[in-house]
Amino acid sequence: METPSRPEPSSRADADSGTESSTPWDDGLIARRVNESAAAEQPAVVETRTSGRQVVMPLAYDGPLRSRLDALRELVGLSRTRLDSKTLAEAGRVLDEAAARRRLSGQHTVVAIAGATGSGKSQLFNALAGVTISETGVRRPTTASPLVCSWSDGAVGLIDRLGIPPRLRRRPAQSAAADGQLRGLVLVDLPDHDSAAVAHREQVDRVLALVDAVIWVVDPEKYADAILHERYLRPMAGHAEIMFVVLNQTDRLPGEATDQVLDDLRRLLDEDGIALGEHGEPGATVLALSALTGDGVGDLREALGQFVAARGAAARRISADVEAAGWRLRPVYAARRRTGLSEEARDEFSARLADAIGATAAGEAAERAWLRNANRACGTPWLRLWRWYQDRGEAPTGRLSLRTQTDEESTARQRVEQAVRTVAEQASAGLPGPWAQAVREAAVRGAQGLPEALDELAARAGLPPGRPPRPGWWPGAVLVQAAMTILQIVGGLWLVGQIVGVMAPNLGVPVLLMVAGIVGGPLVEWGCRIAARGPARRYGLEAERRLREAAAGCGRARVLDPVAAELLRYREVREQYGRVMGVGGPVR
Repeated sequence: METPSRPEPSSRADADSGTESSTPWDDGLIARRVNESAAAEQPAVVETRTSGRQVVMPLAYDGPLRSRLDALRELVGLSRTRLDSKTLAEAGRVLDEAAARRRLSGQHTVVAIAGATGSGKSQLFNALAGVTISETGVRRPTTASPLVCSWSDGAVGLIDRLGIPPRLRRRPAQSAAADGQLRGLVLVDLPDHDSAAVAHREQVDRVLALVDAVIWVVDPEKYADAILHERYLRPMAGHAEIMFVVLNQTDRLPGEATDQVLDDLRRLLDEDGIALGEHGEPGATVLALSALTGDGVGDLREALGQFVAARGAAARRISADVEAAGWRLRPVYAARRRTGLSEEARDEFSARLADAIGATAAGEAAERAWLRNANRACGTPWLRLWRWYQDRGEAPTGRLSLRTQTDEESTARQRVEQAVRTVAEQASAGLPGPWAQAVREAAVRGAQGLPEALDELAARAGLPPGRPPRPGWWPGAVLVQAAMTILQIVGGLWLVGQIVGVMAPNLGVPVLLMVAGIVGGPLVEWGCRIAARGPARRYGLEAERRLREAAAGCGRARVLDPVAAELLRYREVREQYGRVMGVGGPVR
């Protein structure tokens, strides 16, 4: 509970900067201390809002961090139409907090002291400040709201960002502020993270997301508490460089027990995935101390002073937040394997569409039509007359009608749908769920109306009406065939003239002429048929090629291009994700 106390005059803030209020007041949160006389000698000073304008140097991010933030911003922008807002919420929060922190002081480092009930974090807070600020006692929970202590001016914006009201803002003892060791430190005492009050835990989570660094205070009894490790330390393993883990209350441990507990604590942190900053390596700082006796507090103050003087905690915190947000997004950006459509898959899709519209059958029909017309042109007149009699009821187009039957149309439509499904599965294979769904949807949209479009293109690209074109040697073949016919007619008339007595008997010549015409006609027809196979084959292949190209162009425009656009969009976001994660190329 808060108890009112009388105001205490102080001119230290005015002496420091000339911008602090000259009438600080006590809000009643100064509670019992172990050493009451020390509390009376060094009173706490309440920090109030300044009336003058302070010059604050904003935080500056280095090039790599700016590049990662820009990449994350681009990544979120490109993904809004493919991912739900809940998936992108954490990335958006990191961007907002990074922008907000950048506008505030870069000369201050905000450090929160967090711990479980009874860990002694408020005692440690008071020991660092050199004065009783945070209430300590047997009653739990003691700290109900975050309390802040600033070692220098210019941190008002940072404290406002934490949402801590002026009545809960303090300044350290005059001796602690004068030594300059912790100049630039903004220390926050948090409520217990395992408090039975839900509001207390919510405040802890809120402030921990905003501070630049955190000091975790544990005690010999609860340093292995599952709530601490599973809810806080393990999820924040990537933030090891901005973490201090302090084993407090070592005065309660006998002999070498402190080293044993400290070793076990390091083991647990290692199992949590937290790198330990030992032997000059980056990582969490692990210390043992007693806030009650002051043993080890100087080591923490020295380490904290070096940490604050480096002015790098805020940027490292943002970088770790970006890294954590990137790992959360990994399932929706990192592919399980190489993605995209291979040339074989594209060719297979085009071949399926060509088969659906009967490109092969149309080519074979064109080849047969060309041979049939060659036979008609170069055949014997008598055989041509007989064929004319048989074909007099057929239209002389020489072109095969494609899919005129209903069942053929249904089969063709099914083939087109199957081809689209196959290429969609091939294109989306290995993609993360949202992007695979986008690829499939693009393919389905393109498949709408595709069979009808293929029919129309096939009609335009198919064989022209009428007879196929004739090669240049056909007139010569026709003349030769006509000569063979004339020989037969001349020989026959000659024999008839001999029979009727008009001409002198001479069987040899007319018979020879007739035999030459009768044998030569079929030979000419057979020779023309052999000669026509090559042109007929080329004619059929050309017809098939036109249909295949038409089918491929239609399929490419309606299905493959939209699918490729989705794949390209995925490659773009994957490259941005690679930049977010700090790698040179796209993440596989």
